[in-house]
Amino acid sequence: MAAPAYPTWVTRWVSGQWRNKKRPPTLRPPRTLALADKVANRREQGTEATCITEMSVMMACWKQNDFNDAPCAQEIRMFYDCVARAEKARMNQNEDVPSSRGNLPSSKVNKLLKRFPQMTRYV
Repeated sequence: MAAPAYPTWVTRWVSGQWRNKKRPPTLRPPRTLALADKVANRREQGTEATCITEMSVMMACWKQNDFNDAPCAQEIRMFYDCVARAEKARMNQNEDVPSSRGNLPSSKVNKLLKRFPQMTRYV
């Protein structure tokens, strides 16, 4: 059985030949392409909690000893030492360096954008 005979415009339309004569649309942005002077404030993702193990050991000791501090002195000291180490590590970390993901928080981005504003006119 022979294939049905379609009009020429149908075969051109199906094959995409009708598009060859048309130009692609030009992109005209509604505003000038420049960075804004500030970015939206986003909530920063919290870092993982530190010293969770030491805190749970200390609370378990309190529960076993009817919330008496004297028998749990070693666990309390271990927890406070862990907190001091974590605080020291957080203070030593430079705040201007991007996080491990490579992102700056929005407050830092806004400070940088204020320091280096966009030129709105040609010089």
